Amino acid sequence: MDWKLRLLLLHCFLSFTVSEKSFEIDFKNNCFRKDGEYFRYVSGSIHYFRVPPEYWKDRLLKMYMTGLNAIQVYVPWNFHEPQPGVYNFEGDRNIEVFLDLAATIGLLVILRPGPYICAEWDMGGLPAWLLQNQNIVVRSSDSDYLRAVDSWFSQLLPRMKPRLYQNGGNIISVQVENEYGSYFACDYNYMRHLYKLFRNILGDQVVLFTTDGNSDKELKCGTLQGLYATVDFGPVLNITQAFAAQRHIEPKGPLVNSEYYTGWLDYWGSNHSTSSPEKVTQTLYDMLEIGANVNMYMFEGGTNFGYWSGADYKSKYLPVTTSYDYDAPLSEAGDPTDKLFAIRSVISKFQDVPHGPMPPATPKYGYGFVPLRKIGELIDFLDDLSPYLPMKTSYPLSFEDIKQVYQGTLERDSVLMISVTGRKGDQLDILVENMGRINFGINFNDFKGLVDNITLGSYIMTDWEMYSLNIDAVISTGWPQNGLHMRHQKKEGVNSTVPAFYSGSFLVPGLPQDTYLKLPGWSKGQLWINGFNLGRYWSSRGPQKTLFVPGTVLNATFPNNITILELQEAPSKTYGLFLERPILNDTS
Repeated sequence: MDWKLRLLLLHCFLSFTVSEKSFEIDFKNNCFRKDGEYFRYVSGSIHYFRVPPEYWKDRLLKMYMTGLNAIQVYVPWNFHEPQPGVYNFEGDRNIEVFLDLAATIGLLVILRPGPYICAEWDMGGLPAWLLQNQNIVVRSSDSDYLRAVDSWFSQLLPRMKPRLYQNGGNIISVQVENEYGSYFACDYNYMRHLYKLFRNILGDQVVLFTTDGNSDKELKCGTLQGLYATVDFGPVLNITQAFAAQRHIEPKGPLVNSEYYTGWLDYWGSNHSTSSPEKVTQTLYDMLEIGANVNMYMFEGGTNFGYWSGADYKSKYLPVTTSYDYDAPLSEAGDPTDKLFAIRSVISKFQDVPHGPMPPATPKYGYGFVPLRKIGELIDFLDDLSPYLPMKTSYPLSFEDIKQVYQGTLERDSVLMISVTGRKGDQLDILVENMGRINFGINFNDFKGLVDNITLGSYIMTDWEMYSLNIDAVISTGWPQNGLHMRHQKKEGVNSTVPAFYSGSFLVPGLPQDTYLKLPGWSKGQLWINGFNLGRYWSSRGPQKTLFVPGTVLNATFPNNITILELQEAPSKTYGLFLERPILNDTS
């Protein structure tokens, strides 16, 4: 009886302890309070979807050892719902495992679930299948859009609720939408809908907030009663002025910079963006000195693997590079930089930082030269690479009867006309590449493919066959190394100016290490190692000349297979070169 009584008392004590956990805004004293005590967060952004899951713990531990007490996390809708009603929270999409790792290490979480996230991610995290309805107005109270949003959040937010701080988890606050003041719609009914949705699922206790640029204009449409307004900005000279817009909207409450920019993104064809440690740490010091809460964006940048990189539109289309290094305190490969140690020094002036050494950089290895040989032209493999029969608008022709002559490349916002040669009865083949949907601004209805008529002279061309290519799925089965390509090798000679596949293999001595792959003389394309899509290379454009290859995709037992789809022109000598260091700033 006494044992049962003690057990009951222990259970009551534990229940009481959990129920007392709280995180709230103290408007009177202009601060946050955690469990009733003053609290200020110094946080850093990390994107689990840009870092191999095997490295999540390594990156989080380095952030903790820098002195951060929180991390900020976006959730990209399109990463988890690739098709309507098809959800994926496994493997590299297992956000729950990621959040639990952060909790184990001792990091709180600021969650930014969107539905729009920007993040230089394809379509800002919105799924492209929304555009199947060509009249949809995303990020608005459009009924079709809200129906999709409600369905998505009915899956995501219940998974997050047990992880809220007041429920025993480590999520202290949740952002609603993202920089909505920069969007044209200014739809308060949309924001009210999201507010009610978040409250209904997550409850009344969690701190909900918004983030916008630090101007009155941006904050006007981005804020809503019941959502605490925060701002974002990079290094500045006058910190009081930088927070003035937030203070205008929120006269009381904590100062919060939700995105303090430690660097910046890169576009293909532009120089690599950098921001000096001195510049970054000076403004960080100024913010901490006045008691502000800070999240550093980014703290670990990572990589736009696959086809996930987004794009901006600033008078022209600007696709984002595969590397999302961001000149962040942790490099693309997760290595501590001088900027990280400078930031750690500043933080130590205001709060304790963990004792002990910083975890080291992951080992790198230059595996050297790997010869690559041509497998065949893309046009030869359409039946293998297309999951469906081609869509035909008129009378089909057999593929074997077609004559192909490569004529050149058309690029969005530049060449819109090209000269072609041929004879009556020839067929024109067009390969369309999606270099990333626009992720910021007003141009979200960024349709891809042939979105208008194609004319030959003044004649509108008809009778199209359209192939939807699922190259990743085919390569993941072992193609082309499994020999299935042999039945297509019927052309003699080498034509290096047509879209074509190349392949090679290499052995790893010892344990697989991180490395960087350079493609000297190659132009532009996509690259896979052991079926993993490392992303786009554009060696002829730069500034990124190497692709980050995590050691986690390499195999120490069997040959490692490289597959390249070169879209423009291959060099006369086809090889790859593995290096120990990245090349991120070369536009030559």
